[in-house]
Amino acid sequence: MPSTRVPAAAAGRRRSSNPLNRVLRSVFGHTSLRAGQAEVIERVMRGLSTLAVMPTGAGKSLCYQLPAMLLEGRTVVVSPLIALMKDQCDKLRALGIEAIQVNSALSADELAAAEAALSDGSARIVLTTPERLADHAFLQQLASHPVALVAVDEAHCISQWGHDFRPAFLDIGPAIRALGSPTVLALTATAGAEVAADVMKHLAIPRSGLIDTGAYRANLHFAVEQLQQEDDRQRRIVELVQEEAGSGIVYAATVKAAEQAFEILRARDESVALYHGKLGARERGEAQERFMSGAARVMVATNAFGMGIDKPDIRFIVHCQMPSSLHAYYQEAGRAGRDGQRARCVLLFQSKDRAVQQFFLAGKYPQLEDLDAVYRQLLGEPPAGARWTSASLLDALERPRSKMQAAVALLRQEKLLRIGRHGEIALRQEAASHADLGRMLDSYKERRLQDRETLERMLSYAQAGQCRWQLLLAELDPSAKAKRCGTCDNCRRIAAHEASLAQPILVSAQPALTTGAPASLGSPEAKRPARKPVFFAESDPVKVRRFGAGVVVSSTEEAITVAFEDGTQRCIHPDYVTRRRATRKPASADAEIEAGALLAGGASARGLLKSSMTA
Repeated sequence: MPSTRVPAAAAGRRRSSNPLNRVLRSVFGHTSLRAGQAEVIERVMRGLSTLAVMPTGAGKSLCYQLPAMLLEGRTVVVSPLIALMKDQCDKLRALGIEAIQVNSALSADELAAAEAALSDGSARIVLTTPERLADHAFLQQLASHPVALVAVDEAHCISQWGHDFRPAFLDIGPAIRALGSPTVLALTATAGAEVAADVMKHLAIPRSGLIDTGAYRANLHFAVEQLQQEDDRQRRIVELVQEEAGSGIVYAATVKAAEQAFEILRARDESVALYHGKLGARERGEAQERFMSGAARVMVATNAFGMGIDKPDIRFIVHCQMPSSLHAYYQEAGRAGRDGQRARCVLLFQSKDRAVQQFFLAGKYPQLEDLDAVYRQLLGEPPAGARWTSASLLDALERPRSKMQAAVALLRQEKLLRIGRHGEIALRQEAASHADLGRMLDSYKERRLQDRETLERMLSYAQAGQCRWQLLLAELDPSAKAKRCGTCDNCRRIAAHEASLAQPILVSAQPALTTGAPASLGSPEAKRPARKPVFFAESDPVKVRRFGAGVVVSSTEEAITVAFEDGTQRCIHPDYVTRRRATRKPASADAEIEAGALLAGGASARGLLKSSMTA
């Protein structure tokens, strides 16, 4: 299909920055752009496809909304969530912008009105789902008038390396080419190197098109609380919600845990709503509306809730179970404090949370029998004599939907499936008969290994004794030279310890108290007896349950740096370090050589999270 658009670059050359500033003020009510927005918008106006990695609350939406008002052609916005789409569409219309949404939640009359706006060209911004882009008839409607820009929100979903991969996003690349390859703007809050490369590959964004504005947000105050019993977790959920004013979200990894937290908070007369994937669409919509309007102060949810939620005054995020990765944790915690005001992000950690995430990882990728099931199903007759579609195929398979979506996506990538003009799916039987399904699955071996390592880094964050922001940025933004934030729980404990060293030493017959920031009322620190600290000297032999034997590099009451036998160096919270008996050597010189080798071999890069990890 030949290009039907007027190049965005030409539009950019014809317009000075004055129209941008005028529209910024008159339409959106802003006097200036935030950090990163100007560079992204400039690239879009020049017709340069871009991947913008910007933290939650940085104003990603404006990066396509402002150019959409000036480019000669419509802007298509691809979003994974219908609720978010409706919210954005309503806000754009309130600003006087001709915007429409096209998705499965529209009534017949609403869909007819949207299609009319597509046909007559009045729709300047079209918000839709990736599933719609697989519909050939809808693509023809979009192409009936020039398309200047395609914006892909939550673009990390297109990458199978990402934490929230959605196979439907794989339809975006072919759809963009069918629309004449307009300028592409991909937007996300987090994208590691592999995810970013994968997104740019799928959307044909050049390497030079990556703009990463950094992940650090000084107003987010992070903390982790180590809990032993389930009763402690339930008690702390209630206490944390009651300690904080304003609205907040309590995240759980499982539906069962979310329902338990919801019932406990409701029993204490908290204003609370519940959101998870097993609820019906109407129930989820009502819960979201209550939270967004302020009718419910607290939302208890699984990770099914929150992507793109534009509520600026969320004051706290409590994770009552550990998520699968630091990227996922940052995405969810980053929904707090979008107004720039202080917000509290607390992770309640129990060691058994690891098993929960390992269970989810085990069901993430398809097995040989899953590919075979798709193959055999496509050889059979579709229901009622119709042709197979993605929806009817997934319904007929009666297997875990996420696995089967990944299986279908893999077969599509290997060109074993043919996608028709109207979204029908057919098997390329000749190619499939010679395909090595086992070889196809080899690509997932590395991904499984990466998933395990990603989970280990999340566990390391939960158990570490160093600055939380340094740990997060080591994962999210390795180029950042992060200083201690001074606001997280570890920084407060370290500061208190350093302050105590500057004070005169008072002799006391009582056991020494663990130093740290004053415990909040009702916190575990306030309720349990103070633990007498264990002191370690340099070169002391120690053991850490998850990492094995090592020797102490440095030690304070708040954090112990250990050099391990695999050559890595990690900063560990003292609760997880135990003394071990040194291995006897024939000569004392040998022991000194062993300890010296461990100390010299430790990686000193960015500490815990950038060390090499064992699977």
